[in-house]
Amino acid sequence: MTVGVLLSRVRVEEKLLLAELERRGVPVRRFDDRILKLDLERPTPEIVACDVILERCVNHLRALYTLQVFADWGLPTVNTADVATVCGDKLLTSAALVRAGVPSPRTLVAYTPESALAACEDLGYPVVMKPAIGSWGRLLARVNDRDAAEALLEHKVTLGSFHHGAFYLQEYVAKPGRDIRTFVVGDETICAIYRDSPHWITNTARGGQATNCPVTPELDRLSQAAAAAVGGGVVAVDLLESERGLLVNEVNYTMEFRNSIDTTGVDIPARIIDYVLAVAEQGRQQRSRRWERPKVPHAIA
Repeated sequence: MTVGVLLSRVRVEEKLLLAELERRGVPVRRFDDRILKLDLERPTPEIVACDVILERCVNHLRALYTLQVFADWGLPTVNTADVATVCGDKLLTSAALVRAGVPSPRTLVAYTPESALAACEDLGYPVVMKPAIGSWGRLLARVNDRDAAEALLEHKVTLGSFHHGAFYLQEYVAKPGRDIRTFVVGDETICAIYRDSPHWITNTARGGQATNCPVTPELDRLSQAAAAAVGGGVVAVDLLESERGLLVNEVNYTMEFRNSIDTTGVDIPARIIDYVLAVAEQGRQQRSRRWERPKVPHAIA
């Protein structure tokens, strides 16, 4: 069995995952997206020889396109292109959560400054404005009043990039100085952390401090429901504590976990590799059945 790892650079998480594969004696092939060249009509032999591909790209677009090409080549991947499509876009994630009946912050989308202002008034200030595609808490804004909304919308229109072509607006949830991130691997919520910060943005990339969070039955149920809503696999689910109960805010498909291993006491890389190898084995069995010679019934005398 050979595992391919698609990556941009080897961060702490990738080192831990590669070390776990090496510890188990699993042959690994690395594919650096910075030098990757893919012919849509001619699958790369070295890549299709892998039993599964573990995606660990930094860049969402590279991950999404490459996963789709690999899917077209018939390769099992963790995660799938469909999961990357949904999780890589906050609006698509919110829509998937709503369709599945998973409680989440109220979300509106608008396409002009005028309709965005009307949406802000509908939600009631403060509102949260953020790009539909982005990570690490970048370009998020808590908009406290109409004057701030008008200024921010003007800036977005002037900047004019893809990220500012639609206005993704959410109700502001007054959480208790923290949020919750759970780690879902397959059909199990393996652990969870609180991310504490005096700032309203609690991402650890923005200075939030991780502490262990017990996985309660409710937390497990919501995490599993959120993961299923986006297509399952290996995902991190971000939840907010609100007066209405727990709300699922986002689902991440290339999760970072360096700050959560010691905090939770769970060997997250090992659990991910368990799942990756299970996907590989399932793929091998499916390919084996596909190539079995069909049994022809004996002719009736």
